[in-house]
Amino acid sequence: MDQAYYDTVSKMENDGINSEYMDGWMNGYLQNPEREEQRITDSYTAGYEDGTAKNTDNMGDHKA
Repeated sequence: MDQAYYDTVSKMENDGINSEYMDGWMNGYLQNPEREEQRITDSYTAGYEDGTAKNTDNMGDHKA
């Protein structure tokens, strides 16, 4: 892992970001496979796409 990953996850936790978005972002960042289809939500998908792109610009739109 790199420091950017840890810093971003800590920031999301402190900012109260939706847990589904966070799970998606972390899985995308780490290049893990997506969840099984029946467990995918819109927030998870948005997080997964942002994590894959290593993008943090949209996380503020997903506060819990």
